[in-house]
Amino acid sequence: MSSSSRTPELAAWSPALDRPTLRAIALVCLADAIVGASFGAISVSGGLPLWVPVVLSVVVFAGGSQFAAVGVLLAGGSPLAAVAAGLVLNARLLPFGFAVADLLDGPWWRRLLRAHLLTDESVAFALQQSDPRRRRAAYLTCGATLFVSWNIAVLLGAAAGTAIGDTDALGLDAAFPAVLLALVLPVLRTERPTRNAALLGAALAVAATPFLPPGVPILLALAGLLLAGGRRGPVPAS
Repeated sequence: MSSSSRTPELAAWSPALDRPTLRAIALVCLADAIVGASFGAISVSGGLPLWVPVVLSVVVFAGGSQFAAVGVLLAGGSPLAAVAAGLVLNARLLPFGFAVADLLDGPWWRRLLRAHLLTDESVAFALQQSDPRRRRAAYLTCGATLFVSWNIAVLLGAAAGTAIGDTDALGLDAAFPAVLLALVLPVLRTERPTRNAALLGAALAVAATPFLPPGVPILLALAGLLLAGGRRGPVPAS
């Protein structure tokens, strides 16, 4: 019996990703780890017990939703309101799931585990690959390494929360949007329809932010896709 037949799950990882893709994944994980440490520190320094950000990171594994939920709790909102805020923000992942549905195959437990790794970053790196096996390798590599680095960083940040103090003063809250901007800048420079769609979406989100609950302006920004005419360009890796 061959080694691949003994470990069928590992066979999906066999295609070697190119070095630029692996480097880009590592940089994204590093940037997200900084954000994860900030999330843990903000949660604990705001008065939440250490287990709250840790459990959220393992079970939810969605940075934006975690920040939204904790923000509601720290502002005095109810747990139900916190859950609602997280669900609204995570609604954007539904179309992402359709985009990588071919990667979520196998028994139910494997589909569940792979779906848990679905993030903006893992989907972006998967869609960059044209070969189906490399798509799966990129998705699993990014998702798994991001899950590990994020959760370790949140734990360390939560443990050091009382010592860090004001995390906003350190600029840690800007790390996550900065890395997402770095991911899309190359295609914004080269793809005019995508650039127009992004500008319209950003304008709608900014204009709606003072009037709508957190998370809803992000969903409203999807209206900018109408300018793209359904055209899908390449997703940059760095």
